[in-house]
Amino acid sequence: MTTGSNWVFHRVLVTGAAGFIGFHLSNRLLQAGLPVIGIDNLNDYYDPKLKEDRLKRLSKDQRFSFHRVDLTDEKAIDGVFASEKPDVVVNLAAQAGVRYSLTNPRAYVDTNLVGFLNVLEGCRHRGVKHLVFASSSSVYGANTFMPFSVHHNVDHPVSLYAATKKANELMAHTYSHLYRLPCTGLRFFTVYGPWGRPDMALFLFTRAILNDEPIRVFNHGNMQRDFTYIDDIVEGVVRIMGRLPEPNAEWDSDHPDPGTSKAPYRIYNIGNNQPVTLSHFIETIEACLGKTARKIYMDLQPGDVPATYADVDDLMRDAGFRPATPLQTGIARFVEWYREYYSA
Repeated sequence: MTTGSNWVFHRVLVTGAAGFIGFHLSNRLLQAGLPVIGIDNLNDYYDPKLKEDRLKRLSKDQRFSFHRVDLTDEKAIDGVFASEKPDVVVNLAAQAGVRYSLTNPRAYVDTNLVGFLNVLEGCRHRGVKHLVFASSSSVYGANTFMPFSVHHNVDHPVSLYAATKKANELMAHTYSHLYRLPCTGLRFFTVYGPWGRPDMALFLFTRAILNDEPIRVFNHGNMQRDFTYIDDIVEGVVRIMGRLPEPNAEWDSDHPDPGTSKAPYRIYNIGNNQPVTLSHFIETIEACLGKTARKIYMDLQPGDVPATYADVDDLMRDAGFRPATPLQTGIARFVEWYREYYSA
């Protein structure tokens, strides 16, 4: 598949293929006629039935092959790389969730660190041409200067989840430097849309409002998030997949740029570039549902940040793309899917 960038790829391995973003990306690639190799362990962090139903949809296409393995299983992961011979890998498998990391920290070390190391080793030893991996807007942590830029320092995470994502960026850079493995990290900003994760705000709020249950509104509704629709995320990923990162010839070790390197390594934000308050987000859900939420206002939770806002100038310059799906449109599509899927 060519994306109008600088190389053509043919076989894609997607980790976390049964997950929210992995499902949508795999579906997009299959529609483009590409063989997709999916990896997922179908864990029970949230309802496995949702993951199984995503897989059923993907499996209708004969070009989709699936391996139920855990990223922490070194031998199994190497076996998939050896047998499937992907030329590009998109690592979307991760233990997600900021609040869950407060009570289950070891799950993040196992999947996000040990598992990612196995992916890096597979890419290194099996001739992968490009590793694209999911990072997160959470790496900006205690930063307050906005919009968040990939050229800003991000050394102050405020959750273990964020720390593991920052670690992924560092690990990938090391492999890019040592083994010239082209690596591109993508910092996703609050992804939402149909087939989304049940632990995320849009899903939680929609279910609670329809069931006449109260919703918890953190930071008294003043939190701001750069909500980014799933189709925009996938478009950004696909464009970056087809663009091999090149060393930055102007990289200065006296004034190191965090977003580039002398190695074939790049970091990009993928966000809507238009943060909205949590209060407005809830109002939009209420409008789409035709129901008013019962709200319980609460303080900011440990590990959360008050605002996120993506600078996407690098993405626009290099990939010719800027996310732009309006919040009203994206939420309406989610509500339509939710009502159909749950017969709500």
